[in-house]
Amino acid sequence: MMNKILITLLVLMSLLACENAEKPSGFRLLYTKPAEIWTEALPIGNGRMGAMVYGGVQQEHIQFNEETLWTGEPHDYSHKGASNYLAEIRQLLADGKQREAQNLASEKFMSVPLHQKAYQPFGDLYLQFPGHENYTAYQRELDIEKALAKTSYIVDGVQYKREVFASFPNQVIAVNLSADKKKALNFELALDAVHEQKAVFTEGNTMELKVNVKDGALYGVATLVVKTDGAFAAVDNNIQIKDASEATIYLSAATNYVNFNDVSADAKKLAGEKLKHLEGKKYKELKADHIADYQQLYNRFKIDFGDNGRAAMTTEKRIVEFERLPEDPQLLALYVQYARYLTIAGSREGTRPTTLQGIWNDKIRPPWESKYTVNINTEMNYWPVELTNLPECHEPLFTMLKEVAETGAIVAREHYNCDGWVLHHNTDIWRGAAPINASNHGIWVTGGAWLSTHFWEHYLFTQDKKFLEENYELIKGSAQFFAQFLYRDPNTGYLISSPSNSPEIGGLVAGPTMDHQIIRALFRICIEASEKLNKDHAFAEELKALIPQIAPNQIGQYGQLQEWLEDKDNPEVKHRHVSHLWAVYPGSEINPEETPELMNAAQQSLEFRGDGGTGWSLAWKINYWARFLDGNHAYKMIHRLLSPAITPDNKERGGSYVNLFDAHPPFQIDGNFGGASGIIELLLQSHLGKIELLPALPSALPNGNISGVCARGGFELAFSWKDGQLEKVEVLSKAGNTCHLKYNDTLIEFETEKGKNYSFNGELK
Repeated sequence: MMNKILITLLVLMSLLACENAEKPSGFRLLYTKPAEIWTEALPIGNGRMGAMVYGGVQQEHIQFNEETLWTGEPHDYSHKGASNYLAEIRQLLADGKQREAQNLASEKFMSVPLHQKAYQPFGDLYLQFPGHENYTAYQRELDIEKALAKTSYIVDGVQYKREVFASFPNQVIAVNLSADKKKALNFELALDAVHEQKAVFTEGNTMELKVNVKDGALYGVATLVVKTDGAFAAVDNNIQIKDASEATIYLSAATNYVNFNDVSADAKKLAGEKLKHLEGKKYKELKADHIADYQQLYNRFKIDFGDNGRAAMTTEKRIVEFERLPEDPQLLALYVQYARYLTIAGSREGTRPTTLQGIWNDKIRPPWESKYTVNINTEMNYWPVELTNLPECHEPLFTMLKEVAETGAIVAREHYNCDGWVLHHNTDIWRGAAPINASNHGIWVTGGAWLSTHFWEHYLFTQDKKFLEENYELIKGSAQFFAQFLYRDPNTGYLISSPSNSPEIGGLVAGPTMDHQIIRALFRICIEASEKLNKDHAFAEELKALIPQIAPNQIGQYGQLQEWLEDKDNPEVKHRHVSHLWAVYPGSEINPEETPELMNAAQQSLEFRGDGGTGWSLAWKINYWARFLDGNHAYKMIHRLLSPAITPDNKERGGSYVNLFDAHPPFQIDGNFGGASGIIELLLQSHLGKIELLPALPSALPNGNISGVCARGGFELAFSWKDGQLEKVEVLSKAGNTCHLKYNDTLIEFETEKGKNYSFNGELK
């Protein structure tokens, strides 16, 4: 009798498991037709390799990349002897001779060469399916909860399915194809690339693609192997699969890049080793490993705003409908989780940080070279990582900073005759740190300083003192540079940043507001880190003495926060950059509690700039309006960000493409991350020494719950709200610090123990 009961239970559990396995994901991008263009395809990635899956029927196209394939070669970008002209440039600016200063700087002060290098696409995998012209029941989706791209359709009564994923534990892209009728699967696969120098080799069930970039020292090798229950044959450098019911393709790729000073790796050996590690493993094992690895990151955080039924729509229709009727709460939750998906797919431990396009790019000449623009875009890529419980995904950015500090030290000496290190507004895989492109925007000195604040943010969220100790010298090195670089303005007597600019408006100037905000923040971080680590007290005292001498934030004639030393803001300008509001977000120097007049002036500046903008600009404005505690205005910006990037008359604008990629336009990934962080800022803020719940809840999100969201001080929270009012909250203390918790006008303070949960109702009781 007991055996029968046990068997029955096992059968029921098995059926339940199957039902759950087939149950559609609550968080997915859904379509009923194949992608026709790149920004309709679906992204997958494992941090190192990325791919775009089109989901075609007669022809499947999977365009893939490897993060280290760039143009160029190891190179020192500094301009030798540039510091000899620094004093003259500063004097010209002080005398109001901007054009002359820009001309001199263009000739004597810029990077050598003037431009940095470009991230490159790697290759293309094509699958041809003869006889699949007429099909029904087509569907493709990106399952955000499992990191799987899926395609299915029916031809002549046979259902064909595909699954594609990029495995981090096994470092390959896997493509599984199946038919529900034996021997019904027949296709041909080929490798190709957009590079001029390329070669394909086929032997048995393996294929190799070698590409050489046209400009530089790098080459790449991609290797694939096909495993199938059917027959296979090599024909004209392609592989034909016949009479199969299932087939799996494993694709690996590597380059000869070792680091920014070394290109001696054996790309073919590296690519081949990844495939050798798969020997003896079945597809189901690799898929299970992939999902388990992904979900141990993804499942830490949950968000739910409710669903008014639109989650069942195709994603393309949802964003069209959202522009017309901006009431789709589940779309906002999906957007946050999609950003987390892209973070996990594009920035894993041991990889490089996400570029302007993440790890996804299909062009030899990508927009802005798809490199690292650090006057906002690279930083924005990492705004959500600590908030949404993905601190490990911050690591590639920290690794890049260690590398760029080396090249930045050379630039600091050659261009400014200063110690420490500096990074201007862009870097590439060769870790260029000198000013590039043109002096009217390329000479912006606080890229490294801003990025250094990410070390401190990681510490604030994790309370990891060992991490702070390990990275203190990098923070200090940036502060050392500015302690020597700051220049006594002959017109005002203040210490100012000169030469520089306010990104990317107004040309070369002396004393832009943004620089001073970032430098003060950097100095304060270095001082606090010194205190936490009980070291470098003399240097901390030096910085304390410098801070009050730096030109302060100023309110101008229109009631605006001045962008420059001079009161010359034009309220009619609608520029996408609002850089002088940095101290509102991501900084905190300007806030409603300590500096209400400056907060009002900052809001006036934002109102002057308007609600338009490119995708990343819209995303930054969401965060600003959240910090101004105006959730409804922030929601207005969310509405713009999640509206179609391509209008009915086929014009492009800031917004979202069909695959929810952010549109500058063209595609830049930063808005995806900035938009997600802005949505979280509406629900929780912790930048002023306390955790504030629902500080800017918009009326469009009256109900919801969130868990696994993190706050500074080492806290993780779960809370829910109904009809716009907090219902309950749980606080997990990760570090045992004192917790300051605020909701509306109620502020409570309580001591905590590390690892312990604390529960409260909507009244914080």
